[in-house]
Amino acid sequence: MASNDSVSKTLTVALTVCLVCSIVVSVAAVALRPQQVANKKEDYRKNILAAAGLLESGKKVNEQFEQQITVKYVDLESGKFVEGPTNYDLRTASRDPATSEALEKKIDIAKIKRQENIAEVYLVQEGEKIKKIILPIRGYGLWSTLYGFIALSEDLNTVVGLGFYEHGETPGLGGEVDNPSWKEKWKGKMLYQGEKYKLDVLKGAGAPADDPYQVDGLSGATLTTNGVENLVKFWMGENGYRPLLTNLKNGGA
Repeated sequence: MASNDSVSKTLTVALTVCLVCSIVVSVAAVALRPQQVANKKEDYRKNILAAAGLLESGKKVNEQFEQQITVKYVDLESGKFVEGPTNYDLRTASRDPATSEALEKKIDIAKIKRQENIAEVYLVQEGEKIKKIILPIRGYGLWSTLYGFIALSEDLNTVVGLGFYEHGETPGLGGEVDNPSWKEKWKGKMLYQGEKYKLDVLKGAGAPADDPYQVDGLSGATLTTNGVENLVKFWMGENGYRPLLTNLKNGGA
């Protein structure tokens, strides 16, 4: 009996410890949830500022964002600004059939499958004049969906910056989308020549420095490079932000 009692007591203690630990972990997760949400929001804003070349080290991200960025919502079909939904979340909006649409394969070159009807975009303004616009972009690379931003200057054509804040591409290859020297090569490139989309992302290095319509791809990462080229082309096209950009150039939106 002593042996059985010992086993029983051991199991009871083990189960009690497991239960207590699970309760502690659950309580901690709930308690820390607001801070996790706040940190995620701050990181998102940090990447918006970085894409626009506005991020200053040593200063609070949220203060920089609120002082410099105007948040707008755009109906992607009409390209017109609309009143924003409450608590907008990109991923929720793009997955919900009530707030998004499935894309035909021939259109879906970015391989995102569904596209939100309303997008959240970001403006840097001087009075009523738009100095920069930062647009969320995403698309599939080799292993993952890349989420990022592209920022354009006041001509709504010249790239100010490009960056990805989330992806699962191969470190040292497709993961070089995070390399500052590669991102630097996007600055000053132009998307359109007249009415035609013109920007070409090469399959490797070799883009002439004076060619505003060519940018180096990622050496050894052809599929990730293709993914980046396709996602930029999609979001800058008629099924992405082109209607908005056209409206803004014509003094509308």
